[in-house]
Amino acid sequence: MVKKSLLFLLLSFLLFSCASGAPTSPASTVVTVRATAAAQPWLTELFSCANERSVILNVTSISPEVDLRVGEPEVLTDPAFQIDEEELLIVTNRQSPVQNLTLEEAQALFAGKGDPSTQVWAYASDTDVQMLFGQLVMNGRSVSSLTRLAAGPQEMSDLLNSESNAVGILPRHWKAGDVREVYSAGKVPVLAIVRGEATETIRSLMTCLSK
Repeated sequence: MVKKSLLFLLLSFLLFSCASGAPTSPASTVVTVRATAAAQPWLTELFSCANERSVILNVTSISPEVDLRVGEPEVLTDPAFQIDEEELLIVTNRQSPVQNLTLEEAQALFAGKGDPSTQVWAYASDTDVQMLFGQLVMNGRSVSSLTRLAAGPQEMSDLLNSESNAVGILPRHWKAGDVREVYSAGKVPVLAIVRGEATETIRSLMTCLSK
């Protein structure tokens, strides 16, 4: 009986030793991130960078650590990394009678002074692309109340490809299909804004994105 008890204790000790000595995988770092609709192409790139570094991205609109957006906000108090640049375009369907525009013609068109048969499309006033358009093209003025609103660049691209009289605003990264650019409002930075401390993990992701 004593021998059996000793044997049981010995086996238990060996099993405990093996279990406690087994290597454990380090916990993956989680980074919360948010991206505007226009900045979605860089969110895809960020996922690739995170995968290379065994970082888990949690996409959320609630207190993100990293905000991806096109253009600089009116007030910027947090650290920001420029990860790329984007060009803001006015684009038409190929069949649209609207040709190359001057700045004054672009302003008139989006102020509702163009051909009534032209479908003029923009975005909600609080989106990054629309705020940039207001600064770069409209000189701070609002577009006409008759302007139709697209939910985001993907919907805008689809509309411009399907509606023969459509004119709208597109970042160059979203320009696709049989459309024609008629005005360039200029290039703007694509920013990753860090809400809080720029940790070593976040800096590594920003370096990867900036390549």
